[in-house]
Amino acid sequence: MSGEGLDTRFDSAEESPGLLLWQVTNRWQAAQRAALKPYGLTHVQFVLLAALTYLGAEGPVTQKALADQAATDPMMTSQVLRALEGQGLVERRAHPHDKRARALEVTEEGRALANRAVAVVEACDAEFFGLLEGQGEAALPDFTRALRALARR
Repeated sequence: MSGEGLDTRFDSAEESPGLLLWQVTNRWQAAQRAALKPYGLTHVQFVLLAALTYLGAEGPVTQKALADQAATDPMMTSQVLRALEGQGLVERRAHPHDKRARALEVTEEGRALANRAVAVVEACDAEFFGLLEGQGEAALPDFTRALRALARR
């Protein structure tokens, strides 16, 4: 059918897992943006602040460890951390064990904001993914398991 349309192996767009994932991701991101707007956080700011709050309970956190935990690009992580630092939510200090690294720490204000925002993010997720609850008992756990497998790629 060259010249008459898209040369695809799918009979309809709804058969393409990549397109469906993109569409769902866009809708989920819009829901998260709306949920986080009252907190003055973008979703990536929330993810890094929450991950740092989580990791920081174990001691000093490097930017690399944070980027690895959040699966974010190191350069983007650095830019977002600068913004969070400018808002007084994160501090960077000399690392106690690695002279080349900086230790990241969440401020009390940052920790409080992360804990308020995580409740809203989790409620948003529950509402968004709640549709899967009506698809059978294992639908949400199976979906989550499939996402974990894809996240490990």
